[in-house]
Amino acid sequence: MPVVPVPAERIARWVANFGSRHGEVTLAVSDGCLTGVADDGSAFRAHPPFSGRHDGPAEPEAFAAACDPPGVWGVLLVRKGGFAVARLEGRTLVEHKIGQRHVQGRTKAGGQSQQRFARRRDNQARIAYEAAADHAARILRPGVLVVGGDRAAVTEVLEDRRLAGQQVVGDWLDVPDPRRRVLDDAVERACAARVEVENA
Repeated sequence: MPVVPVPAERIARWVANFGSRHGEVTLAVSDGCLTGVADDGSAFRAHPPFSGRHDGPAEPEAFAAACDPPGVWGVLLVRKGGFAVARLEGRTLVEHKIGQRHVQGRTKAGGQSQQRFARRRDNQARIAYEAAADHAARILRPGVLVVGGDRAAVTEVLEDRRLAGQQVVGDWLDVPDPRRRVLDDAVERACAARVEVENA
């Protein structure tokens, strides 16, 4: 089933466009989601971001209000090639840090050389993760956190006891090595509703 990220402010227009393609839409609220079934049998199910729920009226405008970001929340993106950590208030970026770290690539050499390269690569990755944890502990506040990148890397960073107050929510964000553009895109995706579409 295709999944479409839709910014909250565009939900009403998206529903209207869905109706223009598939016929009159009957809206409902089910399990914290806004659902719609069109005359031709096509349907959608819109999930609020941040693992939120919509339990209000079956109206796009009311659903959009349920998509508002938390008052204070964070983003943590980690890959072997770098990290990005940010604290936001609503949609406003308050503080962030982006870091790149060199991590040795894999080698085709065998035997002891391969083992030596593997140890060096692991050491470089550990240093990168420690740097990410240091900045995350400084920038983030206990509460809602959206994460992405390399799952093993994020897990290792979040094992830092200073980050015990973080509550990971929302969908996992698949991202390339973090840069400012990647961070900005991650923030937009974190704030968007996730709409599952089933075309008849």
